[in-house]
Amino acid sequence: MSRLSVLDLAPITQGSDAGTALRNARDLARHAERLGYHRFWMAEHHSMPGIASAATAVALGFVAEGTTTIRIGAGGIMLPNHSPLQVAEQFGTLAALYPGRIDLGLGRAPGTDQAAAYAMRRNIAADVNQFPRDVVELIRYFEPPSDPPARVRAIPGEGLEVPVWILGSSLFGASLAAHLGLPYAFASHFAPEQLDEALRIYRRDFQPSQWLDAPYVMLGFNVFAADTDDEARLLATSLEQAFVALRTGQPGQLRPPLRGYAETLPLEWRASLDERLSCSAIGSPATVRAATEAFIARTGADELMVTAQIYDHTARLRSYEILAANLLAKNHATV
Repeated sequence: MSRLSVLDLAPITQGSDAGTALRNARDLARHAERLGYHRFWMAEHHSMPGIASAATAVALGFVAEGTTTIRIGAGGIMLPNHSPLQVAEQFGTLAALYPGRIDLGLGRAPGTDQAAAYAMRRNIAADVNQFPRDVVELIRYFEPPSDPPARVRAIPGEGLEVPVWILGSSLFGASLAAHLGLPYAFASHFAPEQLDEALRIYRRDFQPSQWLDAPYVMLGFNVFAADTDDEARLLATSLEQAFVALRTGQPGQLRPPLRGYAETLPLEWRASLDERLSCSAIGSPATVRAATEAFIARTGADELMVTAQIYDHTARLRSYEILAANLLAKNHATV
């Protein structure tokens, strides 16, 4: 059975604030740890009114301090926004404080729009080949000390265990992860269009490395689980509203569920939502279990990174609990 993990964007719900969102994230991580989830990751986004995880390393430190065994990581750090040395120092600091628990997922998108990317002094027209070079440079900062010592060193970071992942929503990341022999995480929870081809390329071209003997794939997957199918479908309307708001250039705080929301949209928007949410399990415990097992069987995912953009925090905790009860309980030894 595939491992299950958690991806949280620290959603700022309508009428709430970032502090509450980050405290809820830590509460969710504790909950996931008790239930047997393997990792808890947070993602870097900027200038987004509904996401509180912009300072990702800082947020992860807060979550790590409140947990004891679950792996904590970035899904991901958008590397073009930063220098490799700075990222190595940040995650080296986390690894020094929480040894054996820190992951580092790397993406090449800015995690924002062009205006915010410019505000971070990022060169939008940068050579696309810079990302692979930056990944290799960053990994080297985690290597054991050399003799004589390198002129530039990540302290903390040098010699520490920080597994590096490549993230992607297109074919570029699949090729890079395969070439470097790194684990690969695909953002199928919001960009499923190239999922099958990305998996094919990664598995076909994978080159064994000091980190991995064989390909290892983690896939993003939306889960909205509740006691009934109808209740779960209602919970999912918060994410539907968020998708539409983002695509129309009006991102905002996560809105309350709205019954019948999709029926208010033009047909083309409904089709777009169906496509965007095609990698999802929405429903009662039995429905969610069947949909999740079918997705794992179809893709051969080694691990699912489960995300749940649910407005009510208690309902969000319950959704992860239902999934764990149906998929982790009988396979706890593998997680």
